[in-house]
Amino acid sequence: MSVPAAHKSSEIDPAAEVERIALKLLATREHSRRELARKLSSRGFDGDVMDAVLDRLVAEGSINEARLAEYYVAERMGKGFGPLRIRGELREKGLADELIRQSFDPVSDAWPDCLAALCERRFGNTPPVDRADYGRRARFLEQRGFPTDLIRRVLRWTD
Repeated sequence: MSVPAAHKSSEIDPAAEVERIALKLLATREHSRRELARKLSSRGFDGDVMDAVLDRLVAEGSINEARLAEYYVAERMGKGFGPLRIRGELREKGLADELIRQSFDPVSDAWPDCLAALCERRFGNTPPVDRADYGRRARFLEQRGFPTDLIRRVLRWTD
């Protein structure tokens, strides 16, 4: 029994295979162009074929980095991460600084509330008891990506 020509691996269109895998990845979550290129490259696909397919996916709206940035900011903010960390993560995904800035505009006034909610979840509603407790809390919040001035305002501990 012979294998139909359509199922022979030597006759698979590389562009179709790149697109199939890219769309499969996009079905699980939003990806930036850079993320998809890295994942496809690690699977051994040719760079020129990948670029052509990714260009087409961007043009048709399957890859939408503005949508990714907006969703990512909201998701990470909801998990208690601050603007500095989220900006860094979006840069690692290959998003442009202008796009990142635009994705932060709708939530720019919400960071103090986000930080206060995180503090209450993590530390309760009591202020730091001493300098060591203040430092421990501040370090945790800095690692989460909140700016120092905002941390000082929310922790409000005085000597």
